[in-house]
Amino acid sequence: MKQSTLREYLESFAVTIVLALFGTTFVVQAFKIPTPSMEENLLVGDHLLVNKFLYGNPDNWLKSLLPFQEVQHGDVIVFRYPDDPSKHYVKRAIGLPGDRIRLVNQKLYRNGELVKEPYVFHRRPGRTDIEIRDNLPLSETWISRFSDYGLNREIFLSYRYFKDFTDGNDIVVPANNYFAMGDNRDNSADSRYWGFVPRKNIVGRAFVIYWSFETEPNEYLQDSMVDRINQFVNVIVNLFQKTRWERTFKLVE
Repeated sequence: MKQSTLREYLESFAVTIVLALFGTTFVVQAFKIPTPSMEENLLVGDHLLVNKFLYGNPDNWLKSLLPFQEVQHGDVIVFRYPDDPSKHYVKRAIGLPGDRIRLVNQKLYRNGELVKEPYVFHRRPGRTDIEIRDNLPLSETWISRFSDYGLNREIFLSYRYFKDFTDGNDIVVPANNYFAMGDNRDNSADSRYWGFVPRKNIVGRAFVIYWSFETEPNEYLQDSMVDRINQFVNVIVNLFQKTRWERTFKLVE
């Protein structure tokens, strides 16, 4: 009797583990927002659930049989950073394959039309003194004013990267790639600086904030064992005081 009960517990535990692994691998996964690049919509310390099933795997034969969706304009996507796939980024899909993208003084034009972006956040509205941040593609005339590669590395890397994808005044998003930007346009490392997001790098779409805890913007840089212990203690001690209860189960839009 005792052996039978023990076996049932072990089997239940094994099934639970298998289901959990299946769920986090194929269906849903949790992520934490470490930087302010998506403010004011997503805050540092927001914990998200990401739908990994929605888009499916572009190389999976099941794609034609199951109700997968394509990435849509405005989707908040989670993806593996192209320059370091071990890191995950959360940004908004701005340009889809074939789209023509242009930024003029912080205004987004897509396929020749001005795009209304109610989700965009500027800490200093109207401040357009950083060319690479506020205007794309960068013109050769503007680039010619700068010759010191060491001092303007981001500018030259961006210009060189997009040069092959520039047609007239637009950047054309290539097949199986996406142009992604953070909602906090003044403080977001995104496609403007390092290029397109390959389709294969997209993990899924963020759909709900299941928990939000007040967190310092630079906490993700503090990753020593002592730092991790202090962060854990901070959560335990301030769980009720620093939890942003009003953001619990808030849908990501």
